[in-house]
Amino acid sequence: MSDPFEIQAQGESEFVVRLRGDGGERESWFRLSPGLREELGLEVDDEELVRRTVRFLLGHQEVADFPDIVEIEDVVAGYPDYLDAVRG
Repeated sequence: MSDPFEIQAQGESEFVVRLRGDGGERESWFRLSPGLREELGLEVDDEELVRRTVRFLLGHQEVADFPDIVEIEDVVAGYPDYLDAVRG
């Protein structure tokens, strides 16, 4: 089964994610600070980190509730279980 979303790079450390859900489609921009992956100890590229973040957030909210802009640092700060989820 494929993911219910598409990711497109929009320059360095910025991605547009098009999500599909029961309420239709939603577009969110995901941003991460340069060096965040290394700071968090993650050995994945930026796109894979965005993919894991989208999957994590889909477990916590509906597509219709995704914000226009997602700062990955805010997800790290807002969800205590985030790092364990994306490292796994």
